[in-house]
Amino acid sequence: MAATGYGIVGAGYFGAALARALAAMAGARVVAVHDPRHAARLAGALGARVADTVEDLCAAADVDAVVVASPNWAHVEPVIAAARARRHIFCEKPIALSYPDCLRMVEAARAAGVTFMAGHVMNFMDGVRRAKALIAEGVLGELLFCRAVRTGWEAPQAEVSWKKKRALSGGHLYHHIHELDLVQSIMGPAVTVTMAGGNVAHRGPDFGDEDDLLLLMLEFGGDRFATLEYGSAFRWPEHHMLIEGTLGAIRIDLQDVGVELRAPGRRERFPLHRSPEEDADRTAIYRASTTDGAVMYGNPSLEPPLWLRGIIEHELGYFHGLMRGAAPLAEFAALTDGSAATAAIATADALTRSMAEGRKVRVAEVTGGPPARGRG
Repeated sequence: MAATGYGIVGAGYFGAALARALAAMAGARVVAVHDPRHAARLAGALGARVADTVEDLCAAADVDAVVVASPNWAHVEPVIAAARARRHIFCEKPIALSYPDCLRMVEAARAAGVTFMAGHVMNFMDGVRRAKALIAEGVLGELLFCRAVRTGWEAPQAEVSWKKKRALSGGHLYHHIHELDLVQSIMGPAVTVTMAGGNVAHRGPDFGDEDDLLLLMLEFGGDRFATLEYGSAFRWPEHHMLIEGTLGAIRIDLQDVGVELRAPGRRERFPLHRSPEEDADRTAIYRASTTDGAVMYGNPSLEPPLWLRGIIEHELGYFHGLMRGAAPLAEFAALTDGSAATAAIATADALTRSMAEGRKVRVAEVTGGPPARGRG
């Protein structure tokens, strides 16, 4: 079987990391790279060619799949171009910054009959997968509540990153969509949402225009709820998720890294990543960090740390396996047809409307129909 040829759109920090991970896999070749600024360096390192346009990259006969890792605002057209060329697609999160754009992408991939996988990498963390398996076994009983927190403090940087400009990144809610997606992967899509907050500590030319404090409430029906906290206006940083059920609870800690189960007569702690060494690597990095993660993980001249390389390898290993004919797993089905990513953006759009209008919003107001069936 010939090697699977990959084209890379976007050769910044994550695009380069994804390309390097693929190039190291058996049966994979990175054959083309498109990026107005960084393509030559990455292509040279991997023995690939530089594609002048996205269309040229997608049309190349030796490109079987396209990896879209351009900035958030620039995902839609490359994905649609890849689908029109009947190339399989991996797209970094958030796949788009609005629900209508998500629908365009998903429908283009569906019409072309190609895989469209979203880069919601938290679903590939070993500890998250085990937590979901325990939930499926009924160890927590009936789920009642999730609380997700991703907060820290942002100091002025030498230049304002595009990630801090709402029109380009979507701001904290969209750029850090991982936590919202993970909550919905456990609880199912939200029915009614509320959001409050604003830019409370980062105004002026040294900062972007994104909101730096966001407080979210999700209602799922059946007396099930979730809250999420995002932002860079928090001097006491936190990054964790707590899942509460009638019989027990699980805490996924992404700062003092590890996962803990508590239930009557049962208490266990297990790694979040592939090994205790990877958990320790992440813990040490977070303890030493003095800035927001969106800035920390963005320098295209740096390689990701050990823990992040690990989950990238898990995620892309799964995608590459599908390209090589491996059987898909049911737990990742919603990640490989765009539906999970679209559900996350629909909820984010509803939350954005809630804050703008000062009211509760039903997600069906965004989707134009009844709430979708859940994954949880």
